[in-house]
Amino acid sequence: MNQTSNTSQETPQSKQVQTLLEVLRHRGTTQQVDRAHQIYCNRDINFANIDAIGFDMDYTLAVYTQEAVDRLSVKLTLERLIEHRGYPEDIMNIKPDPDFAIRGLAVDRHRGNILKLDSHRHVGMAYHGFRALTQDELDEYKREAIRFSGDRYALMDTLYALPEAFLYAALVDYCEKNDPAIEGLTWEKLYDDIRFSIDLAHRDGSFKKEIMANTADYIERSELLALTLHRLRSSGKKLFLLTNSYPQYTEHLMTYLLDGMLPEYDNWRQYFEVIVAGASKPRFFTESNPFLLVDDETLEAGEPTEKLERGRMYQHGNLKNFIEWSKIPADRTLYVGDHIYGDILRSRKTSAWRTVMIVQEMASELNQSRALHEDLSYLNEIEDEIARLTQEISQEQWVERNIEPLMEQLHNEAAQQPENAPDCISPEELAKLATKELRHSKDRMRRRRKELLKSLLDAEQRVQRHFNPWWGLIFKMNNKNSIFGEQVEDYACLYTSKVSNFVNYSPMHYFRAPRQPMPHEIF
Repeated sequence: MNQTSNTSQETPQSKQVQTLLEVLRHRGTTQQVDRAHQIYCNRDINFANIDAIGFDMDYTLAVYTQEAVDRLSVKLTLERLIEHRGYPEDIMNIKPDPDFAIRGLAVDRHRGNILKLDSHRHVGMAYHGFRALTQDELDEYKREAIRFSGDRYALMDTLYALPEAFLYAALVDYCEKNDPAIEGLTWEKLYDDIRFSIDLAHRDGSFKKEIMANTADYIERSELLALTLHRLRSSGKKLFLLTNSYPQYTEHLMTYLLDGMLPEYDNWRQYFEVIVAGASKPRFFTESNPFLLVDDETLEAGEPTEKLERGRMYQHGNLKNFIEWSKIPADRTLYVGDHIYGDILRSRKTSAWRTVMIVQEMASELNQSRALHEDLSYLNEIEDEIARLTQEISQEQWVERNIEPLMEQLHNEAAQQPENAPDCISPEELAKLATKELRHSKDRMRRRRKELLKSLLDAEQRVQRHFNPWWGLIFKMNNKNSIFGEQVEDYACLYTSKVSNFVNYSPMHYFRAPRQPMPHEIF
């Protein structure tokens, strides 16, 4: 008895140990993490089984200030349209609208329209310039299949492409108001001229020269990024950098982002096991270009190499040699990027790498969703009620079309029951009375549905204006996924708004995807 009592008593030291353990257990948990800073899971990933994590740089490690980048891109593109393509100088009066474009839009080069599609490739919204298409114009797209394999449609799937979409709309609008603004211009040529001018601003170095000269105006700098990378490394995971930006720009941005952030690291290169710049994704995943060793002083690519050393930078390269020389197992590698095709889709299809999609604009949407929670719930209620009324109207229509044989059957069944002898009303007269009542019932339900549809439209427009006044939510097209939402769901194992959101999770965290029931499984 005394022995049991003594054993059950806690010493001050044991209480201290328990308190310490409780503190340690709760470090790094996701409790109280704001939704805008959470990581969302499409396919299960046990982080304990991830040995290496690779990162893209632009719009992944380096978070751009989108409005400033848009202004710069629009300015440089307009200048080159005037200088190299002969456009009128007054197009310089076009002012960027940072709210106009979102990812996932498609340009119809034949008709001069910009479209938003749902996951079934149906056009839900469209603009010609800044004019919304009429319902009749939208209906024309129902009669044709929209495919991205040809050259008619161009998909805007990166944040770099947003100024391109805005400029296309702005110049279509300009041309419609100043016809003929440019002799012989077609909508296809307009798109090609914009594409050429944006590419030229990148090729001639103007775009990145301005960002390197005024980096703080264009790039967000946060200690959280360094802490996140340090925490992942401290858990035993190897980190690597794989970016399409060339060595000079990569060196500048990574120095700005990481140097001097943590005393454990003398310079940014010490965070990574392998550094590859100018990787030419998606060709990095599909071709066999050699790795070129970059000179540390000149930052110019030199001779091909057959090994990857820590602290050195390489250019180009290919997936096969990367896996072989880095000794990083492909099935235990996670790659983080922002480009749905170049980073996520292509790496998933050509390797065993798992993927994380960075969608930096989703943070703003999630914050607004919280503020509009009641409106979004109201939308769901209206849609459920419209669906119920539509089903009941369909049932009434079926009964009305079959009223005479149904009434005849009921009359005959009643006549066969002695205790329920038929009254004097004939089946024909009964059918007329029933038809009249059915029509009244249908009319009431149709009026109610019409009222609800108007309420739904008003509510959708009100909600849309809070997200994006032109296109609404990035991941949704009405009650369906947008084409962008579908791509993220299909190809990204995880998705989140920033790399630094990983600091909210244990490096051993098990990300579990929510159950996704099919329609017949929903009760």
